[in-house]
Amino acid sequence: MEPSIVDATLDEIRKALEANHIEDAIAALTDLHPVDRAEAFADLDDQDKAVILPQLDINDTADLLEELDDEEAADVAEMLSTPFLADILDAMEPDEAADVLGDLPPKLAADVLVEMEESEDVIPLLVFHDETAGGLMTTHLLTLMPDITAAEAIEYLRQTTHGSDTPYYLYVVDQTTRLIGVVGLRDLVIADPNRKISAIMDTDVTSVKTDLDQEDVARLMVRYDLAAMPVVDDDNRLRGVITYDDLMDVIEDEATEDIYRLANVPDHDLAFDSSVGLSIRRRLPWLYLSGITALFASWVISQFETIIAQVALLAAFQSVVAGLGGNTATQTLAIIVRAIALNEIEPRDAWRTLTKEAAVGLLQGLFVGAAAAIGVYLWTGNQFLGLVLGLALVGNMIVATVIGTLVPLILRRLGSDPALASTVLVTAVTDSVGFALFLGLASFFVKYMR
Repeated sequence: MEPSIVDATLDEIRKALEANHIEDAIAALTDLHPVDRAEAFADLDDQDKAVILPQLDINDTADLLEELDDEEAADVAEMLSTPFLADILDAMEPDEAADVLGDLPPKLAADVLVEMEESEDVIPLLVFHDETAGGLMTTHLLTLMPDITAAEAIEYLRQTTHGSDTPYYLYVVDQTTRLIGVVGLRDLVIADPNRKISAIMDTDVTSVKTDLDQEDVARLMVRYDLAAMPVVDDDNRLRGVITYDDLMDVIEDEATEDIYRLANVPDHDLAFDSSVGLSIRRRLPWLYLSGITALFASWVISQFETIIAQVALLAAFQSVVAGLGGNTATQTLAIIVRAIALNEIEPRDAWRTLTKEAAVGLLQGLFVGAAAAIGVYLWTGNQFLGLVLGLALVGNMIVATVIGTLVPLILRRLGSDPALASTVLVTAVTDSVGFALFLGLASFFVKYMR
């Protein structure tokens, strides 16, 4: 649904609430798709939310909690009575219910679990970290035994009322719930009705352990083009399944995290509408670090005060070297961090990658440096100033590609997130080296530039 329709519905809801036509407001909200409904609800002020929330039925509220962001879902959950919240969580998928419970105060979460009728589906999920396979999986799935026939399996599917998000994959387990195979729904439908599941199933099943990181799960699902991923414990017992919609959420979260960290925003939960206080607390420390590195670059410049005083025009061009070096490093960083995130680059590839990027830096430096040198000569008529700028660009762009490759690789080797600190470290190096190269070369050629 287009945002304009959501906005129009929001206006309709607000007008209905102002006129105290609560039923009309509820009708307008519930007519929206659950995703759009959550977006509209999140944009209402707290007073309007408090009016609408008690009027929603269990299923509508469950849909709302499933679609809201984690923080917003927890806020809404705390506005509800404990018995009503328990009924709502019973109506939700176990993994979604576990996410809500995990964000609630411990005392409230414990009270709600006592009230829930299906807490046994949720409690096992609470022991897993949110960003692992166990934290992503749902326990609502359909399993088959290997000794039943295709006809019996289809009849089982007809009779079951078990809500499952993965009807295209049916997992086969033995008497101890160990995962031994998978059957596609199409294969089941077209099979001979009397044929055993053991003869239909594929025993080569790709699965993940409960403690595997969500980013690795997403990578495996994309690699093998899977719509669902079974999750097993150390004994290969089937514990749950991760569905494609969970995968989309993971990819979005991980992409956001990497983009933010490349920009030195360490908290990927920050958004454009985060509070001023929270934004400052999370962003300011990295600005302090950036300030320290900028001061170091300024200190490098201060070592060449005499040269700048003799040839004032140098001050106009020193930022060109640092700026182009920084842009070159950013290009390299983006490529290397992405390769690390996707496990495309192994330790054995480090030297080959480094030499290749250095060659790229050299060639880019030659092309850009030559163009800059010619441009400066045509502008100022000073061929030596153009030569100094061109040579400095060549050197700094080589340094930029080498540092842009080495820093994330070293950070990964040290167990740190390559995306988080790379930009600050690389910028510090390219700025300082760029200034030193340009002004150092200028010192050598200063008698020709006066």
